[in-house]
Amino acid sequence: MPAGFRPAKNRYLRALLLLCGWVAVILGVIGIALPLLPTTPFLLLAAACFLRSSGQFYGWLVTHPRLGQYLAYYLDGAGMPLRAKFYTLVLIWSTMALSAWFMNTLWLTALLLTTALCVSFYIGRLPVRKAPATKR
Repeated sequence: MPAGFRPAKNRYLRALLLLCGWVAVILGVIGIALPLLPTTPFLLLAAACFLRSSGQFYGWLVTHPRLGQYLAYYLDGAGMPLRAKFYTLVLIWSTMALSAWFMNTLWLTALLLTTALCVSFYIGRLPVRKAPATKR
């Protein structure tokens, strides 16, 4: 069992978390190909859902050769590479600004911009991880 594995006691809640985890995995995988759909947040959500519902699927996700690398930076606590921070912030602000532009409601626009500001603050506070050396 993974460290921190605490399955939900209610079996219906476990089933709901398992379903949400798989939906998040599917959306994360789609996000690999679609630039406007974020991959890492969906995979982090899936990991959190699996941690409360299925230790087996959590282990599968974090050790997966492709998907696990999206989670590795966050789960080991060493931070994000500077380039990843930059691209993340550019994508967040461009997407949120475009969405806010089409909003007809002031409170929805304010909610979008407040969310972007909070996520940007969180990403900014993450430590900067040195990018792995590239082979030449």
